[in-house]
Amino acid sequence: MELSTRAIEEIVHPTAAFYRPPLGTPEDPETPNPAGFAAIKPSWEDSLLNPKNRIDSLDLPQNPLWRVDGCAGLGTQYYVVPLVFPQVPPMRMDVFVSDFQPPLIREQLELNKAFHTKDAARLPRLAIARHIVRILQIWTTSEFKDFEALENFYRSVPFGSRLVLEDMSLDTRRVRVKVGLNHNLEHKLLPLSRLTDLWGLGFPFPQVIEFFDLHVIRVLHDSVCLVRIHEELFIFKALTSGAKYLYHELKTLCTIEPHENIIVRPIHIVTKRCNFGTKKAVAGFTTFYHSKGTLRDVLPLLRAHDQLRRVDQLKWSIQLTKALDHLTRSGTYYPDLRLDNIVLSEKSDIVMVDFEQRGVWCEFAAPEVNAIEYIRMVATDECVPESISEKYRRMLEDLVPAFETLEDERYTNPEYGFNLPWIALSTIEQEAAEVYMLGRVLWCIFEGVSGPQRAAVWQSYRWEPEIEFPEYKRTPPELRSLIDKCTRGRRGTLNHVIIRRNSQLILTAKASDAQSADDVRDTAKRFWSVELEEAEKFLELRSSRRLTGEWNDNYYERPTLKQVLETLEAFQNENP
Repeated sequence: MELSTRAIEEIVHPTAAFYRPPLGTPEDPETPNPAGFAAIKPSWEDSLLNPKNRIDSLDLPQNPLWRVDGCAGLGTQYYVVPLVFPQVPPMRMDVFVSDFQPPLIREQLELNKAFHTKDAARLPRLAIARHIVRILQIWTTSEFKDFEALENFYRSVPFGSRLVLEDMSLDTRRVRVKVGLNHNLEHKLLPLSRLTDLWGLGFPFPQVIEFFDLHVIRVLHDSVCLVRIHEELFIFKALTSGAKYLYHELKTLCTIEPHENIIVRPIHIVTKRCNFGTKKAVAGFTTFYHSKGTLRDVLPLLRAHDQLRRVDQLKWSIQLTKALDHLTRSGTYYPDLRLDNIVLSEKSDIVMVDFEQRGVWCEFAAPEVNAIEYIRMVATDECVPESISEKYRRMLEDLVPAFETLEDERYTNPEYGFNLPWIALSTIEQEAAEVYMLGRVLWCIFEGVSGPQRAAVWQSYRWEPEIEFPEYKRTPPELRSLIDKCTRGRRGTLNHVIIRRNSQLILTAKASDAQSADDVRDTAKRFWSVELEEAEKFLELRSSRRLTGEWNDNYYERPTLKQVLETLEAFQNENP
């Protein structure tokens, strides 16, 4: 089955348990041919031998006017930067491509690969990235009389506006570029005065600077740019959707007690005047740039060059555990623990980043967190039948009575953020869930790999892991026991039955040429039905025992963060 946004609802999310094909859906074209029947050859009209079905060229223009820095939205959103201005403000006017394209276009433009390829090293080599550069070259030269006109346009649109490619074609001249002005985001952005009302007159706001003082060097992520401000490099954090998470992170970083292994409080607040009215809104903030990158990329590279030292692995593990313990004692929680959110300082110490508190996907999350998250996803997904979603909404309301308020897009200054599963947990349960994620990260650190799963659906890595959690090859035996204790209660994940091979989703238990897309859907349906049933059982048990006072908040008997730290330091002392 090909990778596309359809696969999220039908395979990857627990909503797959309730998937029903739309009425009148034709037989799936991916169904294999019955034995004994030859494959049907495409007609000349659909054949790749027909010149009209081939891209005329993927060569970049001699002097390209745009650059593609990365990709998000599962292959539908591309970060583009104009190359013709001396200074480019971080407008985040990305290119959007519909995922619903004919098979011929999907294949020729490598849209399936773009679904899981996000990094700046590999993405620009894909056909879709080069196609976008060629389309924007034509659009720019035909729509603007000169580069000054383009710059005036670029600087005048609302922050987070879009370039939407319509009527996608292999012929770049036939593709229409439509500008989508993001007035909705500007409406949700708040001025500094409103944040002051919410957070108090004495709130320690950082220095305020103007949006157009920032100049883009590179777009690193869907929410992060590397920018230059007065000849210094900084990270600019901003969101083009979900502004409430930005404000929650800003508040958190400004109020938690500093720690040497946690990103420092923001350096600047960045404000931008909105196009309508006189509102000058907080569009983002800046922080230090750590050029060594994330552990996700550093670990496999060091291991490949035989430079991953035990002394560093222990140092990073201890630093990470201390930082988590500091956050717990500060009265907050950290649900985003994964290698992408751990960067290295110039001294090669770890620094935790990303405090939006949105959480991680199930490969890293604790089973008790997943149980509530699965309920939330089914309860709030519009594609799930109302009779089913209503049942799960009642369950969610029992866990977090104010969940509908927190699901609203507006920022309302909630004390504990917007992460429903973590808000539903007690502080002891939160620490146990953090210990679970820490165990997965410790496994990655000591195995020297980029993630706990091989061929993850969401993202491919430049250096894919050759083993999967909980296999061990390089981790010392004493630490294997610690990791196993940290991850007590772990359950099998979807990738045990369905994996990504290149850019296809396939079953692990059948030969690839003997399975159909319907086989994959049916397997996903059975998997998620079981997971939802187990989630309901766990939450019913938790609820009943909480009522009688018999519930153990550390249900899986994992070690505390303090106990993990003691074990790591003892091992470090015994192995200097």
